[in-house]
Amino acid sequence: MSISNCFPFDSLTPPNHVFSRPLRVGIGRATGHHGELLQGVFSDEAGRLHRALLTLPCHRAESIVTFWPDDGAAIRTRPDGRDKAAKAATLAFQELGYWDARGSLTIETSIPVGYGYGSSTADVIAAIRSAAAAAGAELHRQAICRLAVAAETASDAIVFGEQAVLFAQREGTVFEYFSGEYPPLYVVGFVSRDDPPVDTLSAMPARYDPSEIESFRVLRGLARHAIREGDAGLLGQVSTASARISQRHLPKRHFDQLLKISDEVGGCGVQVAHSGNLMGVLIDARDPHAARRATAAAALARECGFVDVLRFSVNVDGIPLWG
Repeated sequence: MSISNCFPFDSLTPPNHVFSRPLRVGIGRATGHHGELLQGVFSDEAGRLHRALLTLPCHRAESIVTFWPDDGAAIRTRPDGRDKAAKAATLAFQELGYWDARGSLTIETSIPVGYGYGSSTADVIAAIRSAAAAAGAELHRQAICRLAVAAETASDAIVFGEQAVLFAQREGTVFEYFSGEYPPLYVVGFVSRDDPPVDTLSAMPARYDPSEIESFRVLRGLARHAIREGDAGLLGQVSTASARISQRHLPKRHFDQLLKISDEVGGCGVQVAHSGNLMGVLIDARDPHAARRATAAAALARECGFVDVLRFSVNVDGIPLWG
């Protein structure tokens, strides 16, 4: 198999710390996500606007990256073409003082590309973690986020797992840590064959109007309250409102059917990938009929012609063995 994607160090000036300790085989992992519960622009205390998002974590798929040290040219990948992962590993090694790191990254992933599952970010974060493991070092989440943004321009918040954060995806920083945990949710996700995959790098960021920006201010406060109180119903309303705004910028052709499925099964709201074509029905897992509602939602999604139907849970004890 061919190996490509070299990132030389010639144009960079090494820092004072340079390590010569041999690198070893290192393995890094990262899970994907299922789009967002909230995404938009939000103002800071000085009134400056920042793009930020609240990710819906999904542990059904992951990326596993293994770094193999060798004497080849810079950092390469198997399969080839994974430039962002190679660059991320290169930056991580530089961060750790290994300015002449050489080796290849073997990338194994079960995350589909281009649908909003965060496949690119998962590869990047797993590559950074593999580099740290190869150096026998630790990198904190803030450092991983900074390196990820440097490698791919915009990065998701999957490094935080099920910790709810409003994450500035183009800055690599947490805009707000939400107090509390995600309320227990069952999620039924799917895509439509009529919505093509999205190239996030070539897609223009949404340009929100003043009324939408004001809506995001309100939704941020509601999301904060919903997570603090563990209120699945309120979080579902926030997510549905954010999905409706996204519909004006990256429309899903069968969005009305998504809303209808949620209404018919008694879901607490819907969610979408704001830079992909994923859609999902949210169900309050504390509802005694939650599992039955999720089963019904999956069946209706298939009847409507949606594909890649999956069910998963967020912050639920005893995760159901769903297909």
